[in-house]
This record gives sequence, C-alpha cells and structure tokens, in this order.
Amino acid sequence: MFEVKYKEQLASGIFQMAISAPRVAKKALPGQFIILKIDEYGERIPLTIKDNDPGEGTVTIVFQVAGKSTLQLSLLKTGDMIEDFVGPLGNQTELPDSKSRVVCIGGGVGTACMYSQVKELVRRNSAVTAIIGARTKNLLIMEDDLKEIGAELIICTDDGSYGLKGFVSNALENMLQTGEKIDLVLAIGPLLMMKSIADVTQGYGVHTLVSLNPIMVDGTGMCGGCRVTVGGVTKFTCVDGPEFDAHLVDFDELFMRQRYYLDEEKLAKEKHSCKLNT
Repeated sequence: MFEVKYKEQLASGIFQMAISAPRVAKKALPGQFIILKIDEYGERIPLTIKDNDPGEGTVTIVFQVAGKSTLQLSLLKTGDMIEDFVGPLGNQTELPDSKSRVVCIGGGVGTACMYSQVKELVRRNSAVTAIIGARTKNLLIMEDDLKEIGAELIICTDDGSYGLKGFVSNALENMLQTGEKIDLVLAIGPLLMMKSIADVTQGYGVHTLVSLNPIMVDGTGMCGGCRVTVGGVTKFTCVDGPEFDAHLVDFDELFMRQRYYLDEEKLAKEKHSCKLNT
C-alpha cells in the first residue's frame, strides 16, 4: 500500500499529490511515468511524474479529473492509501548537453510533466525557456514552481486573461521568426497543442519531441493499447516512449484512437458521481 502524504488542489479539477513510494522515488528520471490503481476494484491509470524526492521517498503526481478513476483519486485525503503504484515506467527524456538551446512547452496538466525536464536542464546550466499555457488564468499551473527553480518563463492564455494572449505555439513561432536558434523543443500537453507545435517547428527544421499519453493498460508493452504510428512503424508508448519525434507521429490516427472510449468514460463517471450523492 502507498500512502498519500500530501494533497493540494492547483486549479479547478486539477490536483497535486505526493505519494510515499521510496523505490520509485529513488529511480525516477525526467520524462518517466507511473501507473496506479486506487483499490482492488479500480482501473490502472497512467500518470506523469512531476517530481521525486529520494530522501523523503515520495513521488509527486499531478492529474486532472476526467473520468471515474481520476474523480475517485481526487477524493482521497492525506493519510489515505493507494493499492498499487508501479514505476518508473517508460524511457527518460534524452536531454542535450548544457551548450544546447532548449524550449520546453507545457499545456494544461502537461506542464507538470515538463517541470522535471526544465529542472534538470536548469541544473545542467542549459539555456532553457519554459512556455506554459492554459485556456484561462484560473487553469494555469506550475508558474511559481518554474520561477522557483530559476527558469526563463513565458506564459500564454487563450483568452488573454494572463500573460500573452494566444496559444503556446504562437509564442514559439514568435521566437523562431526572430531568427533565434533553438536546438530542441520539448512539448507536453493536449494532442492538438502538440500537433500545432510540430507543425510550427517542422517549417523551421527544429528537432521536436512530444510526450504522448494514449490509452494504456498494463504499461509493459503486452496489451498493445498504447500503440502509435511513428514514421510508419507501430510503436508502444509505454516501452518505446513516451517521447517520440513529433514530425514522425501520426497525429490523425492518435486523435481517432483517443476518442474510442469517451462514451464509456462519461457513463462511468456519471454513475460514480450519482453513487457519491446518494
């Protein structure tokens, strides 16, 4: 069993938790993820790792309430137990050396996953800029965390309620249009955002990695649920990723696969909400 050591609501429907998992905390590297199961009746949920503290033996996760399982997770309190917490899974981010110019882009909850990459790049004294975005100011997360580690920060909101008005892809394109040399772009967030970033950087020939989060079950490459097409070849996100060359990902196929179980997820969440209210 794994104890919830800390819980905080970061924004509407977005929560941060520190989970006691010493062995995972000791091994986790930027870009990797975990799979948890709340109880014996729960489903396995893949979640990105925001940060890990080997000394405290904790792993920090950030998630957004989307379906029944994330709703159930959001209702846990400090001191509650999670039955399974498996990781670290996937491959670490292949970060360049300190002489490289890197732009890390996070949208929505993807900003939390990006945090560990930015933190490591800052530690290496790399030239790194973090661009974070949300639909509106009230949904923006990780601003203080990124400032605390000393990252150069650009903030965007779709409605202009905070920072620059527009999308993170607009902010990136503005940088590229000035002729700034960027060696690598890392993007994590909604599929549409990552596809937009890929479209922008392809025109400038900038190497770009995206962290994918397709439907996933076992996290070991056996079920095939997380398969994606990259460069015309089938890959499994859990063991081959989660990061891939953005210019080779078949985003259209991925969009279609992500919609497969929307109706079932909505129904399960509604049933669970009704049960809580009775």
